[in-house]
Amino acid sequence: MPWLPRAALLWDVVLGFLGTAAFLIDLGADLWAAGQYVLSGRYLWAALVLALLGLASVALQLFSWVWLRADPAGLHEPQPPGRCLALLHLVQLGYLYRCVQGLQQGLLVWQQEASSEFDLAYADFLTMDISMLRLFETFLETTPQLTLVLAIVLQSGRAEPYQWVSIGTSFMGISWALLDYHRALRTCLPSKSPLGLGSSVVYFLWNLLLLWPRVLAVALFSALFPYSVALHFLGLWLVLLLWVWLQGTDFMPDARSEWLYRATVATILYFSWFNVAEGHTRGRATIHLVFLLSDSILVAVTWSTHTNWLPSGIPLHVLLPASGLCFLLGLALRLAYYRWLHPSCCWEPDRVDGTRGFRSLEGLQLPHNSRMTRLAQNFFPRVREEEAALPRKEEVNGVL
Repeated sequence: MPWLPRAALLWDVVLGFLGTAAFLIDLGADLWAAGQYVLSGRYLWAALVLALLGLASVALQLFSWVWLRADPAGLHEPQPPGRCLALLHLVQLGYLYRCVQGLQQGLLVWQQEASSEFDLAYADFLTMDISMLRLFETFLETTPQLTLVLAIVLQSGRAEPYQWVSIGTSFMGISWALLDYHRALRTCLPSKSPLGLGSSVVYFLWNLLLLWPRVLAVALFSALFPYSVALHFLGLWLVLLLWVWLQGTDFMPDARSEWLYRATVATILYFSWFNVAEGHTRGRATIHLVFLLSDSILVAVTWSTHTNWLPSGIPLHVLLPASGLCFLLGLALRLAYYRWLHPSCCWEPDRVDGTRGFRSLEGLQLPHNSRMTRLAQNFFPRVREEEAALPRKEEVNGVL
């Protein structure tokens, strides 16, 4: 195999290892913070940290388990028996099992002198599932944890070393998930377009710059009105859940698990933009941006009249202008990305897997991750609508 492909495969393995390490470091930082809160007698803060960890972990295991059950029998061979897999997910290790499985497959492909198309396609299949799970974990656990620790710091007026570690690992986890998800989406492009460094940097920056003012607004509101923020979140979450339902999402293999996906997307939309359906994307994105901006402004007006409740020393005169500048810069980068860096695709019926044909040179059917392909079709516009081909509901995920 030429040096460049082998180097690219090794780089994929390294990225997978770093992503798993970032998840474990972030988990360790949150558990450290929870332990410190218990030792200092702040049991409510510890309970909130552990509750966010627990709820996000349960949702992640449910996604992983439902997807494994929906995949065709024999696709993931060899793998542990069904009861062992169920036990792994029950003890909240399903996501880590997937990460280890992805790393093993990546190393297998890298070590081969001539990697088979099936092994390459299967490695892509596993990587795409891991990227989706990592993104869901980011907005179900990492972003709420970051909001919580910022609220605690603002309420107490000081930051302990373990809180700085938690803030740093949260930003690291969010950054990694955004870049990894964008990279996985680009893998699904029918044109086999390589991931450009410029487009990745701009995509990452506009997401992070628009996310930061939202997180700060909710954190300040939580610091001033800790009992009202739950009602605020629940009210907006129900509105966003209704909006997602009205868009007719069809992502999960059955109707019951589809509500888990809708609830997760509603949580993501509380903090950031996430496209779940094709057509009129610009209009939906504008509606969401105006809705979130209006809510953040109302929240800002509410707590700006009660800033005297915060401890002295909180540099609001610096934080607020900086947040406004971040929002404007993020909005400008978002417009620039969609104007010049966002590719348009012609999704053809025989190339929806985005990387290879239906059969390898060995005559084997290639794994096809229709879940990520469907998200990519929602994310990337079509050049010619008449040539587009949506995955059918009855099309099984796994092989074509």
